[in-house]
Amino acid sequence: MDNRAKVAAGGVAVGLLLWWLTSFWIALLVIVGVPAVAYLALDSSQRSRLRRVSRRELGR
Repeated sequence: MDNRAKVAAGGVAVGLLLWWLTSFWIALLVIVGVPAVAYLALDSSQRSRLRRVSRRELGR
């Protein structure tokens, strides 16, 4: 299993655990909010590099 699959599986596990321990809306806020804050924490050159890499992988 590659690193992306491990991260995705871990994210799903954490999301399900949060959903079970808290309300749906708190779990949804964490699941959506953490990646959004991480993306916004990047500077403009890092964001453009991330978009370029993502587009290139979609073209495969």
